[in-house]
This record gives sequence, structure tokens and C-alpha cells, in this order.
Amino acid sequence: MVTQKAYRDAMARLGAAVNIITTDGPGGRAGFTASAVCSVTDSPPTLLVCMNRNSSVNDAFRANGVLCVNVLAPGQEDLSSLFGGKTEMEARFAAGRWATLRTGAPILDGALASFDCTVAQVAEVGTHSVLFCEVEGLVEGSAADGLIYFARRYHRIVAEVQAERAES
Repeated sequence: MVTQKAYRDAMARLGAAVNIITTDGPGGRAGFTASAVCSVTDSPPTLLVCMNRNSSVNDAFRANGVLCVNVLAPGQEDLSSLFGGKTEMEARFAAGRWATLRTGAPILDGALASFDCTVAQVAEVGTHSVLFCEVEGLVEGSAADGLIYFARRYHRIVAEVQAERAES
């Protein structure tokens, strides 16, 4: 049998993008840090986000039915830590600059990419809700490098294009 600790230790070896997931609407403004985000299909453009059902933000995301996946760039690690901890929601949002697109979910200024979404379907699996989200709009940032979480630490990922230029 696979223990919870063994599973978590092995999953720490699976590098993933760092994202701040945000929402706003009748349920209030809320956000959390997540690495459990991936593409589902491009027709219609759909991604999924995994959210712990016991989290303090669960009710707001359920009530609002919209969210934005903000993919973080290097240099935004402190913001990730704020949204991943027990910091009050007002202080989390005060640490960044935000805009909105179609859904009204907060879009982070300076993110690598932001996916403005409507929650189309929710599946319950174990302790988590899997939110299937149709992308209504997106913004691509200007940063070239990425940020991943691997082995319980943040790591900068340098785009090959920049690496090739540096070698020239």
C-alpha cells in the first residue's frame, strides 16, 4: 500500500508551474496558490484546477463560478507564498496589481500568462474538487522565463531561446 507520505514525497519530484488562482463575484474575492493545473483540450479551450475542498477559499470559488489561472514568473515567489499560506485575503491581493477581463476574476499584472475562465464542471475526487474551466479570455505577459516548483523549492526555468542568444 502506498502511504500518504510516500505519495507526497514522490509527487515532490514532479515539477510543475506555479499558479495563483483567483476569483471574484457574489462569493467574494479569493485566491490560492496551486501547481495542480493542466490543459484538458483546445476545443473548446479548457483547463483544470485542483482545489482542496477543506480550504478557506472553497466556498468563494463555488459561489462565483469563475476563476483566473495566473501563471507566475520568476521573481513572484513571495506572492506565491502569500497566496499559499494563511495570510488574510486583503493582504494577499494588496501585494500585487490586478485587472479584470470578461469574467471579473482578478488577473495578475506581470504574470507569464493569465487564463480568464468560467467553471463548466466540478468533479469530487478524495479531498479535492477538480474544476474544469472553459477559457473565456487570456493575456500573455512579457517575461520569457518560467517558474516551477520542484523538490519543495522554486526554480527558474530559462527559455531555450534566451539560452541560445547568451551562447552567441
